[in-house]
Amino acid sequence: MIVRVISSTWFVWVLLALPAVAMIAALIGGSPEHDDASVAKALLHPTGETSARLLIVTMAITPLRIMFPSSRFWGWMLRHRRWFGVAAFAYAAFHTALYVIDMGGLRAMLDEFLALGIWTGWLAFAIFVPLALTSNNAAVRGMKRNWKRLHRLVYVAAVATLAHWIFIHNAIGPALVHFVPLAGLEAYRLWRTYGSASRTDASEAQANARR
Repeated sequence: MIVRVISSTWFVWVLLALPAVAMIAALIGGSPEHDDASVAKALLHPTGETSARLLIVTMAITPLRIMFPSSRFWGWMLRHRRWFGVAAFAYAAFHTALYVIDMGGLRAMLDEFLALGIWTGWLAFAIFVPLALTSNNAAVRGMKRNWKRLHRLVYVAAVATLAHWIFIHNAIGPALVHFVPLAGLEAYRLWRTYGSASRTDASEAQANARR
């Protein structure tokens, strides 16, 4: 019974939605001392950070599965990886909506749009949209090889998210604490994927040369 519940899509979505429950409750409930704009401003960082962390987790699943091929936990994560990515988009959309509320109007947003910490955030969100919309089996079947090409844009989104985090807060430390481990895992994945292939090709070439 427990295994069946944990393996269900509903369990995954409830788990991913838990941080949003408290955030939405705070936004709806508010308090007499704070207006909607101030509550939205207070939630800007938590929503953005949650989105970034879910993006990092989504991207880290494959290299960690390669690193621990017999792990049941990372096998479970790999099976549900798509939903972690969609949740990253959902929190990014929540973050963007709060930003719009906080700014109060289009003119204010346009005035700061060219700031490095702002347009990188919009770039990351713009990439998230098609990735989230195509995170389903029908899109995978319909787009075929183009699906993988499109979803490689997640790396651009990750770099844009990193830049957004650094420059919006004018601090590099917290962002690097989150993204450096991901960079290391991606380097490991590339080494295992392409390094192993190169070694196999070299071994085959040596074997053929001896014949």
